[in-house]
Amino acid sequence: MVVVHAQPSTSATTQKKNRRKLHKKTATAVEGDADVQADASNPRDVDNHDDELMIDNDEADIPADSSAPAFPALSAAAQRSSLKSETRRVPIPPHRTTPLKKDWVSIFGPLTEILGLQVRMNVQRKCVEIRTSKHTKEVGALQKGADFVKAYALGFDVNDSIALLRLDDLYLDSFEIKDVKTLHGDHLSRAIGRIAGQDGKTKFTIENASRTRIVLADTKIHILGSFQNIKVARDAIVSLILGSPPGKVYAGLRTVSSRMRQRAM
Repeated sequence: MVVVHAQPSTSATTQKKNRRKLHKKTATAVEGDADVQADASNPRDVDNHDDELMIDNDEADIPADSSAPAFPALSAAAQRSSLKSETRRVPIPPHRTTPLKKDWVSIFGPLTEILGLQVRMNVQRKCVEIRTSKHTKEVGALQKGADFVKAYALGFDVNDSIALLRLDDLYLDSFEIKDVKTLHGDHLSRAIGRIAGQDGKTKFTIENASRTRIVLADTKIHILGSFQNIKVARDAIVSLILGSPPGKVYAGLRTVSSRMRQRAM
């Protein structure tokens, strides 16, 4: 007698597997629909979730608050004590060394009394050394002292140079004749003569009309005065260098000086 074992067909097994997969897919789909419905039924939960995400992103981008420390203001004595001593050297040309020795008391006095600076003459380096001290009151005292000594070294009188210490709106301006026009030989000499005039008459006229002080050092010209007055004097000197007759320059200075008087009034 022969016994035959019946094996399930492959078609039947594949059908069972497909049914299980479909059952799982439908179960997950139902769960997803339920979650969507729950989220839709609770819109506040959705908004809160979005806010949390946005807040997290914003907090990551915003840097941490850094409050600057606040310190009390320093007193004047503390500021003077904290500042280190500064030094300036003003070179003295050879032709001004002898006048410097004669006027040393007049130069030394204002620097020490008015500005509270320490001054000495360095003979080896041929320069005047200026240094701040504990008696220095102003921050710009060292610069004022250097400008005062430089003005004297350029050829200005001591009384004219002291004005740099007492007034704040005075400046020094220097230029050469070749900066205006290139001249050589006799042409250069005649240009210098036109600026100076006979016995210095033209130079004194420009100084009085523009309220400045002028020094002619060969081909270099130095002017001491306020900004506006320096411009007036420089324009007159440039006109003389370019060949304008002195009479025409005098007429221009008269008009300018009359305007300055009207503004002062």
